[in-house]
Amino acid sequence: MVKSEYDIVIVGAGPAGAHAAATAADECDVLLIEKRQEIGSPVRCAEGVSKAGLERFFEPQQRWIASKVTRARIFSPDGTAVDVSEEVAGPEVGYVLERKIFDRDLAKHAARRGADVVVRTRATGIIREDGFVRGISVRHLGESLEIRAKVVIAADGIESQVARWAGIDTTLKPYDLESCAQYLMTNVDLPGDCSDFYVGAEAPGGYAWVFPKGAHAANIGLGVLASKLGNKRPLEYLNAFLDKRFSGGQPVELHVGGTPVSKAAPTTVANGLMLVGDAARHTDPMTGGGIVNALEGGKLSGQVAKQAVRAQDSSRKVLAQYEAAWRASFGKKLERNYKIKDVFVNLSDADLNKLVHSLQGLPIEELTIGGIIGRLITRHPLLLARLRHLF
Repeated sequence: MVKSEYDIVIVGAGPAGAHAAATAADECDVLLIEKRQEIGSPVRCAEGVSKAGLERFFEPQQRWIASKVTRARIFSPDGTAVDVSEEVAGPEVGYVLERKIFDRDLAKHAARRGADVVVRTRATGIIREDGFVRGISVRHLGESLEIRAKVVIAADGIESQVARWAGIDTTLKPYDLESCAQYLMTNVDLPGDCSDFYVGAEAPGGYAWVFPKGAHAANIGLGVLASKLGNKRPLEYLNAFLDKRFSGGQPVELHVGGTPVSKAAPTTVANGLMLVGDAARHTDPMTGGGIVNALEGGKLSGQVAKQAVRAQDSSRKVLAQYEAAWRASFGKKLERNYKIKDVFVNLSDADLNKLVHSLQGLPIEELTIGGIIGRLITRHPLLLARLRHLF
């Protein structure tokens, strides 16, 4: 049974929400709600995560991992390929996860720590009193309920309604949103240890990806900047990409959705409320990857929520410790990568060909973000002049 009052209520049982629940549940009475009937389904990302990033939080379980990825390739529009280091490949290189299993295990971990976890429970509003968020209204198994809480954590994704109800603007401009489509495909022959990225007009303002998912299978998808979609849907771009490069593949699942590639939310706290994960715009603006930042944000929000409950003070002043902590942890990287994205999304195919050609022959140990940008600025100072001050 769902109780009418908790110390902490968390809306959304993705990695951010589940890890926040697990972090706080050892000391506090925690409720974690999920609107869908299955945690982890449908899959909402390409499922890549860095090895080092994941291992900061967990010892990876074999059942979570579809493939271990040790390298990546970037393909220019003319087909030139460059092998790059794990750092450049970013949060997508290391492991390709089975997100359905991974997300459910995180929720189970939160439950073992003491959290109440309920599915088919949709937030329908917030309880506001004296300028504070004091709980949420939900629709649970067909019944309307009010659940009071000392702290509410909004982990309800890119379209965070909880944030909007609290007066925090989470609107995304088309320039800051990737519209994505992905197939899980079989009958594809790929190196099992390599993730591939394709840039150019096949995925305007974004990129296409090919992530191995075991023998003869892969997640193959792409993201197109919403401002560059034109009259085509992302699935049309994806089908054209597959016809050109993987015509023999057979799709067994299809997933579509949006990913923020924006600056982080200007504020992620209010009286009684914290935003985390996609709701806080914590995804990497360059890659759209967000699992590691979601886990870190979940941990930090759970820690600060516990402090607020102990102090019996959930004011914005207290919860601001969370915002200071995530900005110190990964905020500067988000700011830098947004500026890089701002340059690269507007390059032509001819420009991208020039840049990728310039990286050929560079030793792989120099193919870090700093090494790549430094070399490209040297070779193409006018094209990338706006990046010079970042490196």
